[in-house]
Order: sequence, then structure tokens, then C-alpha cells
Amino acid sequence: MLLVIDVGNTNIVLGVYEGKKLEYDWRIATDKDKTSDEYGLLFEQIFKYHGLCPTMVNDVIISSVVPTLMYTMEAMSLKYFQCEPLIVGPGIKTGMNIKYDNPREVGADRIVNAVSAYEKYGGPLVIVDFGTAITFCAVSKGGEYLGGAIAPGIKISSEALFMRTAKLPKVELVKPEVSICKNTENSIQAGLIYGYIGLVDGIINRMKEELRNDGNVETVVATGGFASLIASESKSINRIDKLLTLEGLRIIYERNK
Repeated sequence: MLLVIDVGNTNIVLGVYEGKKLEYDWRIATDKDKTSDEYGLLFEQIFKYHGLCPTMVNDVIISSVVPTLMYTMEAMSLKYFQCEPLIVGPGIKTGMNIKYDNPREVGADRIVNAVSAYEKYGGPLVIVDFGTAITFCAVSKGGEYLGGAIAPGIKISSEALFMRTAKLPKVELVKPEVSICKNTENSIQAGLIYGYIGLVDGIINRMKEELRNDGNVETVVATGGFASLIASESKSINRIDKLLTLEGLRIIYERNK
């Protein structure tokens, strides 16, 4: 059994594969102050709840955009799963040519998503990951990672609005029925949700135009926690794949085992 772990700034997403089949997947809050023992015991509890045992895990692969948690996760893997984990980073075989000025700058999650999306849907394509930040990644017809764009996530913008204004309240991130709203809470929701829909479609359309010499972009895939909220109204996103990152970790593991 393979344990795949993706460490993000807001959430840690993990899953277990038996061969190519994802048996279970979970999402927990990222806590930079937790120790390897605290994470190990938490993972053990999750496993036991589903009738699994840590000894069933033969291998572990980890991607992380939180450097302070990398050692924590490595130590947790060694102590609780008796596995030295494969870390997604420089030197790992991804099967993808990275056309970035400095490939080391590209977040591990972006590469994992690109590998997964190209394997599943082919190229050229655009991937939008709705995480703490919203990342846009472009992959060529030949499977090259071309680069992309990064914008503040919708939750960050919502919290900044609340923190930096005296009278505007903190609101739940749900879509109002209209954009001409009759109260402050709905007005903020409309500005955030419909504003981000416009931002997302605008960047995707620019990327499609820049990719036109590589062929028509048939697939724009969204992943991440807020994917469904924005993609439901987006005119550009045509696929939602919540498990894109986990599948990418499995693919990269198989290319390196």
C-alpha cells in the first residue's frame, strides 16, 4: 500500500493507494507547530478508524510547499510507517521538462498537478489549483511545463478585507444569487465570488491565447478546496478533479520506484 501526502499551507491532503486504486483520502488542517509524533498519532487514528494499520504501508511519497514541515513529515514517516519517504523535489524523475527560468522555484504541488493532468487529459492544457494561493499552470502539447501565474487565494482576500476595514464583517464564502445585493454580507460575497470568477476566466483566456500556436486548449482542469465554488460559474473551466494532486503523487512514485 502506498501513502501519498501533499502538504499545503492550509490543508494536508493524504490518501492510500492499493496499486492504481485510491482506497481512501483525507483532508486535515495544516499545523506548522505540530511535531512528528503528533502527526504520526493523528495519522494512526485516521487509519484505525477505517480499519487500516500503519504496517500495511510499504512506501510513502510526500510533496510540500511548507519547508518547516518537511523534516516533520519525513521523521513521522520513518517512525510510524517505517518508510523512508520519496520527496518531490530537485532530482526526482517527473517525466516532465520544466521550462521555468529556475525549475527549483516551482512549487512541488504545481509540478505534481501538471504531471497528473497531462497523464489524464493530454495537452495543451491549463490547470487551476484553488489553494491558499490560486495557481495557474500551462502544459504544452508535448508535455512540457511552461509556467503560469499565481494570485492570492479567495480566503486570503476575504480575511484581508475583514482585517483591514473597520466595519466590514467576516463572511462565509458562499455564492449569492445576484451581484446587485441588498445587504453588506451578500455584497462582500458577491464581490469575492464573482470577482474571482472574472479573475480566473481572464487569466485562463490569456493563457489560451498564448498557447494558440500549440493547438486549441481543450481542457482546463480545476482542483483544490474552492474549485467547485468558482468552477460552477466559470466559462473557461470544464473539468473539476479534486484528487488531481494525489494521483500525480502516485504517478511520480511509479516513475521513481
